Amino acid sequence: MAFRFIHTADIHLDSPLRSLALRDPALSDLIGTATRTAFVRIIDLCLAEAVDALLIAGDLYDGQQTSMKTARFLGQQLQRLEAAGVRVFIIRGNHDALSKITRELVLPPSVTLFGPKAETHQIAPPRQSGTRPIAVHGISFAKPLAPDSLLGRFPAPLADTVNIGMLHTSLAGAPGHNPYAPCSLADLNASGHDYWALGHIHARAEYLGAATVVMPGMPQGRDIGEAGEKSITLVTVADDGSISLETRVTAQAQFERVPVALDGLTDWADLVVALGRALTRARRDFRGEHLVLRPVLGGQSPLAWRVLRDLDLLHEEARLAAEALDGVWIDKLENACTTRAAGQGAGFDAGTGPLADLAREMAATLASPALGAEAEAEASVLLRALPRALRQLWGEDEAQMARLRQQLLHEGAAEVLAALTPTPEEEV
Repeated sequence: MAFRFIHTADIHLDSPLRSLALRDPALSDLIGTATRTAFVRIIDLCLAEAVDALLIAGDLYDGQQTSMKTARFLGQQLQRLEAAGVRVFIIRGNHDALSKITRELVLPPSVTLFGPKAETHQIAPPRQSGTRPIAVHGISFAKPLAPDSLLGRFPAPLADTVNIGMLHTSLAGAPGHNPYAPCSLADLNASGHDYWALGHIHARAEYLGAATVVMPGMPQGRDIGEAGEKSITLVTVADDGSISLETRVTAQAQFERVPVALDGLTDWADLVVALGRALTRARRDFRGEHLVLRPVLGGQSPLAWRVLRDLDLLHEEARLAAEALDGVWIDKLENACTTRAAGQGAGFDAGTGPLADLAREMAATLASPALGAEAEAEASVLLRALPRALRQLWGEDEAQMARLRQQLLHEGAAEVLAALTPTPEEEV
């Protein structure tokens, strides 16, 4: 009789909203409850598939949460698994290490919360079963930062046993991000464990080698930076110890960027039609129950200045088009279209007349060291005033922050010129 479990991570239960909370209230309500909905779906799936265990590989919570409403909700859902005899294994990730909820919540007996020292818990197979015993090994973050590998703290795998390791890790890491319990796939494969239930990276990945290594991603995205289909992993360990994987979608809302090509368009009505067609294609191509779309306007068009000036009006056109589609929402619009082809310059020095003179003056000012120093000083003041949760918007290092400052300066200059540039209709 096979041993079956669901592996998930990075649920970020009741995660506070980011920019969505400042825009569409209805969309804010949808995303505000989406992490709970995804967690309920995970519990439902455990019961429907009659699995033996649920493994949560870190970041069940999100940062310094103290709400007992979250704790009560979690307790109610875990009680459903307790009643059905489903074991639950949880390790703390970097976000959980900041949370006080698990210290105040009384967990059901069926739930194992690993501590900061590696532990091993054995699961005996059913009587008259050919399945080998199962051992679940895990370790939790004691502090929000774990710059060193935790892999060496794990005990040796048990003989004649299917060994499952649970680890919250950034693996080999990513540029601009702090390492979290870093380790390599080679190390995981050499560990002697059969399955590694990982967490931390929000994108799904599977690595099949000497060990089956799975990063399930998160079950529900929270913003456009967590785009794509979100899911969990249903794992089956056969009687002979072989492992098979199934992906099950759990997200209520799916975020996606949608390209909208404006090349050659000269009429505003045609632009609106192109935008509507792009949204319709997205509804057809993506399976998400609710799609939260961010149209990205690109290409070369004489309408580029007007798009920049009237992006708010175009956003309303997108919202109206989305309302005609089932379960489609608009996050916001990104504008990357230009009046010139790539490599032909930004257009600051084009033409003659007062507006062209102003454009050249602005271009010279943007290139001046004095403006750069002033922008750096203003940005530093703003950065210190921002809440901690929003400071990452300025980038992960000094170079990213400098690039963002320059981008914002150029975008602001372009918006001023766009506001001053008449459209063909206004010139008549």
